[in-house]
Amino acid sequence: MTTETPPSIRGISSIATRQVLAELGAAFEQRAGGAVAIEAVGGVDAAKRVAAGERFDVVILASDAIDKLIAAGHLQAGSRVDLVRSSVAIAVRAGAPVPDIGSEAALKRAVLAARSISYSTGPSGVALAALFERWGVADEMRGRTVQAPPGVPVGTLVARGEVELGFQQLSELIHVDGITLVGGMPPEVEITTVFSAGLPADGPQAARVRALLEFMTSPDAEAAKRRQGMEPA
Repeated sequence: MTTETPPSIRGISSIATRQVLAELGAAFEQRAGGAVAIEAVGGVDAAKRVAAGERFDVVILASDAIDKLIAAGHLQAGSRVDLVRSSVAIAVRAGAPVPDIGSEAALKRAVLAARSISYSTGPSGVALAALFERWGVADEMRGRTVQAPPGVPVGTLVARGEVELGFQQLSELIHVDGITLVGGMPPEVEITTVFSAGLPADGPQAARVRALLEFMTSPDAEAAKRRQGMEPA
């Protein structure tokens, strides 16, 4: 007697969660069978594809993006499940001097001293731009800021020497060669994003996706989240 293989789960996510979802997806496959195929792209592009009607069994993006897709009717009301908390970290090119970022004042000095900086188009970049506005340095930094295109890791720009100081989710920086992690943002100005899952209204894989999300929010998933630079939500 043969056991029928469950159909695969097709999802889309932002790049920040690529590694942790790959690890948790593989673990779920071993437990439940069937493939988990989650495509990782820039979060802005992922949201556009969902809004345009492309079909996925599960969508995993920053919580505010999930909320907007639910409000617009592209995902099922009440389906949001928070998965991880992801904090922004700072990197310089390997071998470059490491600035002091131990306080808000020290970070501001480091930013102003940098010849160039980079951040992403995602929620962390929006929050960083707002911080520069609050500091009153937005105009001064505009000419020295390289915003990484969607899907391009900030760490690669730092590694190539194209920018001096890079800001991005820790989960995206820890897998980039050629950089030195300076550390996380000081507590006074820490930037943390919650990444959440949402389901389509009439997904044929709803039961399996709920089982996947139940596993991803269980204590069994916590070690993988921390290995990938994140914390349980």
